Amino acid sequence: MKSDSSTSAAPLRGLGGPLRSSEPVRAVPARAPAVDLLEEAADLLVVHLDFRAALETCERAWQTLANHAVAEEPAGTSLEVKCSLCVVGIQALAEMDRWQEVLSWVLQYYQVPEKLPPKVLELCILLYSKMQEPGAVLDVVGAWLQDPANQNLPEYGALAEFHVQRVLLPLGCLSEAEELVVGSAAFGEERRLDVLQAIHTARQQQKQEHSGSEEAQKPNQEGSVSHKFLSLPMLVRQLWDSAVSHFFSLPFKKSLLAALILCLLVVRFDPASPSSLPFLYKLAQLFRWIRKAAFSRLYQLCIRD
Repeated sequence: MKSDSSTSAAPLRGLGGPLRSSEPVRAVPARAPAVDLLEEAADLLVVHLDFRAALETCERAWQTLANHAVAEEPAGTSLEVKCSLCVVGIQALAEMDRWQEVLSWVLQYYQVPEKLPPKVLELCILLYSKMQEPGAVLDVVGAWLQDPANQNLPEYGALAEFHVQRVLLPLGCLSEAEELVVGSAAFGEERRLDVLQAIHTARQQQKQEHSGSEEAQKPNQEGSVSHKFLSLPMLVRQLWDSAVSHFFSLPFKKSLLAALILCLLVVRFDPASPSSLPFLYKLAQLFRWIRKAAFSRLYQLCIRD
């Protein structure tokens, strides 16, 4: 009997001694539902190419993380799941040509730019710079780089250089780029010199483009001034032709009266003065000659017709 009891108890002995009936059985922690949803979203994105369903699955996974946080799960695993959900969601939005919504979609889960994972931020920079909209991430990346907690991350130097190459230089923010490179200890000496050389090259190109635009504006300004001077005689000639045509359309007496009034205004002579009589006589003869020439020309045109 004794040997039987000892033999039956042998399989229940563990590494720490015999298992007592009062000790609870330790179960293996179950996987978080967000992990399963992450795998489902990745499958929908890559295999089935159902981008809308992949995005919706990522959003459900985020909701699961917010409502059912698993205490036994390591914090690092939760951060990796969140980062992977963002990567899948960003790719799904880009495939649906909704890339403008990427930044706001990511920030609704992380609340502030400083909390964004480096991988997610790098993907945002790459996406917006490729779509020729680097200014959309300028403030977000700047806030992330200025946060002291992020400056100790191993990805800080690579992300800062990526920000300079993809955002600051295309936007022409050369002073900000130079300040970032010089003031950051994350750049090695060799990398710092390479980036500063790229900034110097961009500044030279900027000066050349600025000088070229000024030289291109000078001929345009000169041409506009010369055009104004050329158009002024043409305008005077048109006004003169219009006045002459209107003058010929008036009766002779009215034309003479208009000429006298014009002389009064311009020459300012006294028509009652004896010294002005020869001038008035010559002016009358001139009008008669003009009228006679006009009628003779009109008569010739009528004969030809």
